[in-house]
Amino acid sequence: MWIPTEHEKYGVVIASFRGTVPYGLSLEIGDTVQILEKCDGWYRGFALKNPNIKGIFPSSYVHLKNACVKNKGQFEMVIPTEDSVITEMTSTLRDWGTMWKQLYVRNEGDLFHRLWHIMNEILDLRRQVLVGHLTHDRMKDVKRHITARLDWGNEQLGLDLVPRKEYAMVDPEDISITELYRLMEHRHRKKDTPVQASSHHLFVQMKSLMCSNLGEELEVIFSLFDSKENRPISERFFLRLNRNGLPKAPDKPERHCSLFVDLGSSELRKDIYITVHIIRIGRMGAGEKKNACSVQYRRPFGCAVLSIADLLTGETKDDLILKVYMCNTESEWYQIHENIIKKLNARYNLTGSNAGLAVSLQLLHGDIEQIRREYSSVFSHGVSITRKLGFSNIIMPGEMRNDLYITIERGEFEKGGKSVARNVEVTMFIVDSSGQALKDFISFGSGEPPASEYHSFVLYHNNSPRWSELLKLPIPVDKFRGAHIRFEFRHCSTKEKGEKKLFGFSFVPLMQEDGRTLPDGTHELIVHKCEENTNLQDTTRYLKLPFSKGIFLGNNNQAMKATKESFCITSFLCSTKLTQNGDMLDLLKWRTHPDKITGCLSKLKEIDGSEIVKFLQDTLDTLFGILDENSQKYGSKVFDSLVHIINLLQDSKFHHFKPVMDTYIESHFAGALAYRDLIKVLKWYVDRITEAERQEHIQEVLKAQEYIFKYIVQSRRLFSLATGGQNEEEFRCCIQELLMSVRFFLSQESKGSGALSQSQAVFLSSFPAVYSELLKLFDVREVANLVQDTLGSLPTILHVDDSLQAIKLQCIGKTVESQLYTNPDSRYILLPVVLHHLHIHLQEQKDLIMCARILSNVFCLIKKNSSEKSVLEEIDVIVTSLLDILLRTILEITSRPQPSSSAMRFQFQDVTGEFVACLLSLLRQMTDRHYQQLLDSFNTKEELRDFLLQIFTVFRILIRPEMFPKDWTVMRLVANNVIITTVLYLSDALRKNFLNENFDYKIWDSYFYLAVIFINQLCLQLEMFTPSKKKKVLEKYGDMRVTMGCEIFSMWQNLGK
Repeated sequence: MWIPTEHEKYGVVIASFRGTVPYGLSLEIGDTVQILEKCDGWYRGFALKNPNIKGIFPSSYVHLKNACVKNKGQFEMVIPTEDSVITEMTSTLRDWGTMWKQLYVRNEGDLFHRLWHIMNEILDLRRQVLVGHLTHDRMKDVKRHITARLDWGNEQLGLDLVPRKEYAMVDPEDISITELYRLMEHRHRKKDTPVQASSHHLFVQMKSLMCSNLGEELEVIFSLFDSKENRPISERFFLRLNRNGLPKAPDKPERHCSLFVDLGSSELRKDIYITVHIIRIGRMGAGEKKNACSVQYRRPFGCAVLSIADLLTGETKDDLILKVYMCNTESEWYQIHENIIKKLNARYNLTGSNAGLAVSLQLLHGDIEQIRREYSSVFSHGVSITRKLGFSNIIMPGEMRNDLYITIERGEFEKGGKSVARNVEVTMFIVDSSGQALKDFISFGSGEPPASEYHSFVLYHNNSPRWSELLKLPIPVDKFRGAHIRFEFRHCSTKEKGEKKLFGFSFVPLMQEDGRTLPDGTHELIVHKCEENTNLQDTTRYLKLPFSKGIFLGNNNQAMKATKESFCITSFLCSTKLTQNGDMLDLLKWRTHPDKITGCLSKLKEIDGSEIVKFLQDTLDTLFGILDENSQKYGSKVFDSLVHIINLLQDSKFHHFKPVMDTYIESHFAGALAYRDLIKVLKWYVDRITEAERQEHIQEVLKAQEYIFKYIVQSRRLFSLATGGQNEEEFRCCIQELLMSVRFFLSQESKGSGALSQSQAVFLSSFPAVYSELLKLFDVREVANLVQDTLGSLPTILHVDDSLQAIKLQCIGKTVESQLYTNPDSRYILLPVVLHHLHIHLQEQKDLIMCARILSNVFCLIKKNSSEKSVLEEIDVIVTSLLDILLRTILEITSRPQPSSSAMRFQFQDVTGEFVACLLSLLRQMTDRHYQQLLDSFNTKEELRDFLLQIFTVFRILIRPEMFPKDWTVMRLVANNVIITTVLYLSDALRKNFLNENFDYKIWDSYFYLAVIFINQLCLQLEMFTPSKKKKVLEKYGDMRVTMGCEIFSMWQNLGK
């Protein structure tokens, strides 16, 4: 006995069945079947590819899959319960399969092969999804690839565009029409250009140095050099080569591969060069006898340069061979790279041994995390990171750095009784406060672990040598205080013994007495004479001596003037913990000099922004500390400083510090009393706006209002917690009064000057950000009322300058997007204000693009067929205020002559499309009651007639084929469904009002004309669709031509009585 199946509804055929039994259904392997009934190991049902033929087949031939059933009974729909992407892939590949064979028949070989590749790729990706072993990120990636390929294929084959959200197909019934329009629009537009990466990284791998007679170990130093500003812009990448010119530690890639990170787009230009300096380690003269000297010196060997721009053009992976040059006179070694860049040929030539440097260079684009994911092999093998000199363009919070960069510049030495000049070598040590040398804090560059001492290279017979060697000293903060750097100078003899003789030293402390660090810049140090056997280990003997020829040392300067010898270094500190800025230090230590507070607060505006963000938390603590101390005296000063800091974080360089400020407010801020002063000063400013001559400062304050409110709200919360909610009324009154002042200032019209309206614009653009803060303390309805009153106080006159009009709309737009608007309670309060402003703008046909966006958002929130009372009331309000003007606007835009330039045309189409989507949304939401009310609201027949004519005309426009792009079938069907529903409602009004003695030819003509074109639309001719598509349309909408046909028939009957 055949019984209807409960759970076995959907399956896939796993072996072909001929169907030779009576009523048998022939099935091919891979077909999907829908099962209706079962009986003793047999099923009765149909194959989805041909739903009209039903038959029986053995149950063992079918593999069942889970599925859920919609509208049970005769017309039930079965939807497999698997990832919707898989369902879509399956059905799309089936559709493509038949078309793919057609391509072969039509001899379109090229597309045939490309489609074949894509289909294989999709099958492959489908397997990966089905197995289900993918991580969440990888799954997203795979789905992205799948949808991209499906869209490509659909486009090539001229199939419909599929609306998707988060890679899954969307049912147009489940979302509002405006949202559907946006999804379609987004997919339609997606063929735009990809976003350019803002950060770039240079990957360097040293292969070898090719040279005929090496025989000595080498050091190779890579760095990036800006030839426009004549300075290095990156730290150095340092590696050692063995005597054959190959990297010394081949098994450790991080010693010969490096990534120069964080180059901005502005640094990929042709005057940024990669410079490579090569130093040999060995004898003084390159050709000396092998055993003449046992001491090894660092001596210049050669230099190579390459412009970064050369890497941008070629995508070659081959190794580059760079020519290595040597300067003609050794004393010019410090600027050899500049000479090569400037092509001053007289000063350099190829090295005698014709050396070439083999390196592999590659530019990678994207942020460092992305690079880690995409080039994981590079990172897993090991690679050293070479940073930019100093902070990168964007300083990240929580970045801990304390790096002192020292460049050993040059020296001036006396002959010292010799007939020829000296060969000078500098040795550098870092010595801590106890006189011990610090171990391992001198870094020559990435790729090499830090060392405890540094030896400069030696220039032959040169009494004023110039080195320009850059070193990085990553000294921890706790070792910084009291430490100093000592430089020792030795003469290197080239005689048989080859000894090095100490003849002088210099030193420089890292910190001054008042806690400031050594200022950045070049320091000329004094060279103190000493003998070979002088003991420098006892630091107390020399630390009392003056160390610099600079001004900032008063003691016994006269005695030191005599000496000609000097030694120059350049220092540069990159620290998140120490500062060289005296004003900053004075502010942070305000408790020690209470008399200086006013001065310190005034100077805050002059301090460099990066200094403030480094000490953001300390600075904010200081400000609120001062406020607690004496709010009467410093209230407005502290407020101004706070505004300055808040606006500093709007700057793109410090943008990433906003979260730091947020965390501070949530976890560290402790000013429970601050809210009173903040509200007071803010109100004081707002009250002054209308009188003030200069508005700049007030605009700064208004720009910062979001964060000022954050502080007020958090402070009030802390106060309530501490006191159990005391003074609640008083706080409410303060806020109410503040907003009263705001309302007064917004309702003012600027007479002649635009300054006032500019301030109003600044206020409006940052006001919506305050809603979420107020919601933390007040009930939704209260906030909505406050906002409604505030926005309602805007002057409605339209002749004020247009810029303010646009900002007003943007403010309304942000309000609609805010969380305040998503709550139904507050939405009902805000809706009238929003609609009021929209109405004015639409009437003037101004800022249509913005209006369309706001309206779309309004409708996105109202979900389909929600019969809640609140939604019905909202629709009421919208119908009365906007339906008429929407119809007028659509007529207006579509009857305009199309602009000639394509960009403009695109914009127009854009707006038309959005308005149409809004109209359809509104009509789809209207119920019987709404239509009834609408029709009753017309006082005379004339009004009703005009309305009907207008709406029929608009519908005729919507049916035009050029209304939507040609692959938007989904959108067209939705639109037709709305049109037919509305027409059914309106035909009633026609019957009642315009028959017999009131017969009106024009309106009936318009009606029948619309109905006839409706039936003839291409997108409703189901016979032309593929079986699967036809089935989908019938299941969802039925045959709309039939419905419309019946309607025409009955109306015609009415006429003919």
